[in-house]
Amino acid sequence: MDLFFYYLEYFNTLLWGYVATFLIITIGIYFCFKSRFMQIRSFPKIVRIFFGFFTKSERKHNADTRGTSPLKAFFASLGGCIGIGNLVTVAIAIQIGGPGALVWIWITALLGMILKYAEIFLGIKFRVHNHKNGYDGGPMYYLKKAFPKANWLPILVCLLLCIYGVEIFMFSVVKESIVVNWHLPSWVVVLGLLFLILIGVAGGVSRIGAISSFLVPAFVIIFLCMTIWVLIQNGAYFPTMLYDIICSAFTGHAAVGGFIGSTFIIVMAKGFSSAAYSGDVGIGYASITQSEARTKAPSEQASLSIFGIFLDTFVVCTCTVLLVYSTGVWQQGIEGEMMVQAALSLYFPYMHFFMPIFFFTLGYSTILPYMIAGIKAAQFISPRFGVKIYYLYAIFAFIFFSFFQPEYALTIMNIAGGFLMIINLCAFFKLRHVIDFTIT
Repeated sequence: MDLFFYYLEYFNTLLWGYVATFLIITIGIYFCFKSRFMQIRSFPKIVRIFFGFFTKSERKHNADTRGTSPLKAFFASLGGCIGIGNLVTVAIAIQIGGPGALVWIWITALLGMILKYAEIFLGIKFRVHNHKNGYDGGPMYYLKKAFPKANWLPILVCLLLCIYGVEIFMFSVVKESIVVNWHLPSWVVVLGLLFLILIGVAGGVSRIGAISSFLVPAFVIIFLCMTIWVLIQNGAYFPTMLYDIICSAFTGHAAVGGFIGSTFIIVMAKGFSSAAYSGDVGIGYASITQSEARTKAPSEQASLSIFGIFLDTFVVCTCTVLLVYSTGVWQQGIEGEMMVQAALSLYFPYMHFFMPIFFFTLGYSTILPYMIAGIKAAQFISPRFGVKIYYLYAIFAFIFFSFFQPEYALTIMNIAGGFLMIINLCAFFKLRHVIDFTIT
């Protein structure tokens, strides 16, 4: 098993270090110039749109009956971004690729903002009505418009989404945190998590949005405050940290502890894959979720993704990197899922009790919307049997990977996400003339 996943991780590095990186940079830069850097130029307006949904905009959209609240659809999508991936995935990226991975995480986020805008815009633009008084949208629908002769492509993407939609990495991390810290039997934790996931998914996007609209802001505020406190204690080292981060981005870093030294390609691959996984850049999941919003303005709903990636990457991911780097835990050979806990434990008591709760709330708000995306993909493949087969696969995958290292699950997720991103970015470019970057 170790040898098999060693070669899978090698393939993952090639996939992200060369193919995915090339597409993110080239297509991302193209859309940046085409939109006149809308993600920067219109950011103040986007923030106003976000807060406007809490007041008059939300009431206006509630006048419609089809679909779900735009704000709940956004938070359901955001819940899939802001979560354990921001803590564990990014910490692992720094552990393997060095602190310089943060620079590539920032670059990916800046380009990813405009790419995710394109994804959600196309998802809403080409969505269709369903029999549940809602909408179905996502890559399986806009791929038909982008590549009308490739009838097999939407099916392939749906199969990849079914794999990606079962968030085995998050499940594994939550289970491991609870078992290690609270000393509970593994099988009890696994069955309990499965039960809560199945209940949550039954409520659909609306319920998931309601859960995420509470959990995500609470997490961002708490984690930001804790990180700021740690950085204040290490303020004297801040200039050195920034210097090391920038230098390491272009040189890699030497071997530390029990880890091999990284090369420039590894640093870049880990930065790009971590940012894309954390922010769901070009994966297609966000367009499935936000296509359910009861909005008639694709650009307005899509613009919220820019604010979402800002919170996801420039706030939360940056906090994670500074936290594990300033405390030195990234060099101590600690398992990736325990690094943030180890860093916070140096300054806060009872982290062995607090972190499992922290991880559960974050993982739960991420696993649910991923499952919804997978269900819709399965329905697209087979309206009659797709969902039943998908549930059986999900239960098997959650149980199977919960008894292996979380890094194994992360490799599977990254490879599936890499292929999804490559297909979707090609579709964005093909449909580039359809995308409107004007925010009214």
